Amino acid sequence: MLIFASCEIHKVTVYEQSNRMIKRQWTYFLGLALFITVVSSGFKAKEEKQFGKIEGFHLSEDEITNYSVPTIDETVKVNFNFPFTGKSYIGFKQAIAIKESQGLYKLVSRYGYLGKYQFGRSTLRALGIKNTQSFLNNPGLQERAFKALLSKNKWELKGEIERYEGKVIKGVKITESGILAAAHLAGANSVKGYLNSNGRRGFKDGFGTSLKSYIRKFGGYDTSNIVAHPEPKVRLN
Repeated sequence: MLIFASCEIHKVTVYEQSNRMIKRQWTYFLGLALFITVVSSGFKAKEEKQFGKIEGFHLSEDEITNYSVPTIDETVKVNFNFPFTGKSYIGFKQAIAIKESQGLYKLVSRYGYLGKYQFGRSTLRALGIKNTQSFLNNPGLQERAFKALLSKNKWELKGEIERYEGKVIKGVKITESGILAAAHLAGANSVKGYLNSNGRRGFKDGFGTSLKSYIRKFGGYDTSNIVAHPEPKVRLN
């Protein structure tokens, strides 16, 4: 009987130890899960505070009628729950917007650049836009300003587009859309210097983004609908 009781006590002790071990393991894993949740929510809150919510696509009336339909090859493996713009002009401007501001119309960077496409104040004044607060609150105006700046840069860089399109500089194929994107980042004169020096005269903005990276990233889009003009007008309302 004594031996039997001793065995029973031993079984109870082992059982209790096993339970305590299981509880400690569960406590550890629950604590770890809670820690990950708190950290993740902190990052999410920080991200939302910094960027807000991506505001998505904004199409002006002429862009709806001029929309470029993708080829059959371009539609392979596309998620049709989202707008697909391929290498159209709409795809070009939205790709730049995501790079510049995450698509946020009201974003002001720490360097003072404004809106979805991150315009400098001097550039806006050159386009006839003086009220920056009104500019930030007017998505349509921002879209028109972007197209006007493309038109002006295309005029200033028409010689370089004709001369360098299709060539390869520093391992990057030069295209019209890449040139226009680089001009949006660095200005037409910086693009001229880069192309005419065969890539020796580079440029980086305050965030370390290079002119070369814009030529590569935004190359091959269809910007043929942009009409070159020395003094494009921006409709303010």
